[in-house]
Amino acid sequence: MTPPLPAVRDHATRSGPATPNSAVIHVEALSRRFGDFWALREASFSIHSGEILGLIGPNGSGKTTLFRCVAGVMPATAGIVSVDGHQTEPRSRKGLLYFVPDGIRPWPEQSVDWALRFSAGLFGTPDSSREELVKALGLQSLLGAELRHLSKGEHRRVMLAIGLLTPQPLLMLDEPFDGLDLRQTRDVMTVLRAHASRGRTLFLSIHQLGDAARICDRLVLLSAGRVAGEGTLDELRARAELPDAPLEDVFLALT
Repeated sequence: MTPPLPAVRDHATRSGPATPNSAVIHVEALSRRFGDFWALREASFSIHSGEILGLIGPNGSGKTTLFRCVAGVMPATAGIVSVDGHQTEPRSRKGLLYFVPDGIRPWPEQSVDWALRFSAGLFGTPDSSREELVKALGLQSLLGAELRHLSKGEHRRVMLAIGLLTPQPLLMLDEPFDGLDLRQTRDVMTVLRAHASRGRTLFLSIHQLGDAARICDRLVLLSAGRVAGEGTLDELRARAELPDAPLEDVFLALT
């Protein structure tokens, strides 16, 4: 079982991961237009190696569109995604990142055990890693259940486990805590922090600001398709001139 880690609460107040200057991805002026509507407008930020980066904003702010454009599953209208200073095309990002979208329900008639074994086998992940995730995410009692019969929170934990079984250095999770209760959210945060401590980079889209403040090293604030701020919670507090303010107040001040 993944050992419990002490750094879950108010993690975004820290200075960041151990190697904050090693960027996995630079996103520059990323934009996406649907007809006359701009879902994204010149969004620019960086993702650092080994960090948990949170993309936060209300529903409709463009978080899912940004995730899809960065992952390469939706074409951007304009903008560049680069790795180590070199522009990378969407089709070449599969080796760098794995994206778990919100709301997908693959293999509805298969069991949880089949889905986890299939995913682990597909990526050559050891059985020990799969068994560790089953225990850490509380999936033991669900292994025989068909995926179509799972609740929203149960299915969320299964999809999270599948994402964590992949080998790509960057894992993107869209709303990983949606549908989870308080205890499950804390357990998932512990698992995510453990994987980040081993060098995995995590990029999370989160609409609950309290959850973001507890788990993320740094934050990207998105409002109406534009990046309104990027940094640790302390850095964003300084920019908003609100020392010691909660993330909710900082977000409102900067957006």
